[in-house]
Amino acid sequence: MDIKTYLRDGKESVDSFFRRYFKEQRRPAVLQESMLYSLFAGGKRIRPILAMAAYEACGRSAAEIVPYAATLELIHTYSLIHDDLPAMDDDDLRRGKPTNHKVFGEAVAILAGDALLTEAFCILSDPSFCPSVRGDDLLQASKEIASASGAQGMVAGQVQDILSENAEPDGETLQFIHRHKTAALIRASVKAGGILSGSGGETIDALTRYGENIGHAFQVVDDILDVVGKTEELGKTVGSDEKINKMTYPRLYGLERSRGIAEQLVSDALSSLDIFSSEADSLREIARYLLARRN
Repeated sequence: MDIKTYLRDGKESVDSFFRRYFKEQRRPAVLQESMLYSLFAGGKRIRPILAMAAYEACGRSAAEIVPYAATLELIHTYSLIHDDLPAMDDDDLRRGKPTNHKVFGEAVAILAGDALLTEAFCILSDPSFCPSVRGDDLLQASKEIASASGAQGMVAGQVQDILSENAEPDGETLQFIHRHKTAALIRASVKAGGILSGSGGETIDALTRYGENIGHAFQVVDDILDVVGKTEELGKTVGSDEKINKMTYPRLYGLERSRGIAEQLVSDALSSLDIFSSEADSLREIARYLLARRN
């Protein structure tokens, strides 16, 4: 499998849905401009692609759930807009472009993020987008995504991340931050793909373990890249974590051990897929890709 081609095709499927969905101009125009500015700023669509890959691993066709998978990117994009705000990370660059609040102002940026989050659940609550998905499965997947996005997941991790700035790093708090702020939505992406396929039991358990481990590894790699990466590759300023004294894996464990932790997490993720046949090869290749990525 050519993973770069697979990711490119998945991204195009998601982007095509967004172009159709947002085709009609809405008022006020600046709100939609702000939403689409960040939505089309160059993201790889990893979370939607993971949902579609999990759906494929369960023997289904990814094309059937593109709209529901795409909602994960709406949620992720909202979180990035808010994460970049002066009250949080105060970043000037995101994916090589000025952050949303630098272009549209803080008020519009906040509201654009709010709108993207809400739009995700407008889509998830509409069964007409994906008729092949059973209503009960859609409801369960929606609950999983909502839980991972809010006070039990991403938002909790973000708050703990803020509270931990300038604090003495400790492993338990660091793991809480990473497993909630980043891993929760990635885990939900994979798990939701399995749920939407109608699968259950051992299959969902395996996908959940896979998603949890690669989600955690994803953030460990992010921490490493903030130290050793290049601004032109990352699309954001290198060293921003150190600037605000964030609690990160390199700060607590050093670079070499952090790399080892990321490698072990990916290894555990791959082991969790042993119950699947070659239909899960896309998930296997994505895990390896995320470990080796440079942005």
